[in-house]
Amino acid sequence: MAYFLGIDIGSATSKGIITEDGSTVSRHLLPSGVNYRLAAQEMVEGLLAKSGVAQEDIACTVATGQGSANVEIADQEVADIRCCARGIFSIFPSVRTVIDVQGQSTQVLRLNGEGQVANFVVSEKCASGSGRFLDIIANVLQIKLEDIGPLSLESKNPVTFTTGCAVFGESEAVSRVSEGVAREDIIAGVHQALAEKISSLVGKVGLEERCAITGGGGLNTGLIKWIERKLGIELLVPPEPQLVTALGAAIMAEEACK
Repeated sequence: MAYFLGIDIGSATSKGIITEDGSTVSRHLLPSGVNYRLAAQEMVEGLLAKSGVAQEDIACTVATGQGSANVEIADQEVADIRCCARGIFSIFPSVRTVIDVQGQSTQVLRLNGEGQVANFVVSEKCASGSGRFLDIIANVLQIKLEDIGPLSLESKNPVTFTTGCAVFGESEAVSRVSEGVAREDIIAGVHQALAEKISSLVGKVGLEERCAITGGGGLNTGLIKWIERKLGIELLVPPEPQLVTALGAAIMAEEACK
């Protein structure tokens, strides 16, 4: 039996998938931490333990993501944009625009009819344009990151953030807390601000439906709703949005071997 491994070492979270004949055998996620090489080693060990597959049975491994160079067993390194496109196209072949909200950046891809990247744009190097901004605000409000999506849906009066900088945004959030503004209104305001930045990115590549969201942002129901409202569309959300890029890497590993 031939198994194929895709590993995505992201800035915040590392993801991995082992496949066999196009079917997922095991999946694993863990924090990347500050040592990408250690995260890659733990990822491989975790995937093999979950699947019961021996390392010598892995026919090909493709690594992607910010820390891809640290995956010692990788046969190839492939850009995360290509892996993301390949992964989402395997799930939603009708997708032509992809919004990939990562820990340190957001990228928007335009795909052609074959699932290849025709155009893309990446957010500037500022946390306010990525999932990191949500981490910062969740810390300010002392709530779990997974709770901010549902909580923001309860908002009646979203706060309007006057800055596009994460540092000043954090200060603004602290001020709103001291003023007694409801947490859900603060979070909804953050989602609105992030959705506006994402909408600007989408405008640069041109929106073509259907449109999907991937990355950690795909787990945030509140952010999804604000993006949909801003773009005037309904987003496709894969079952495991964080794993899409790793899935694409595994698919490309299998294709490379064949």
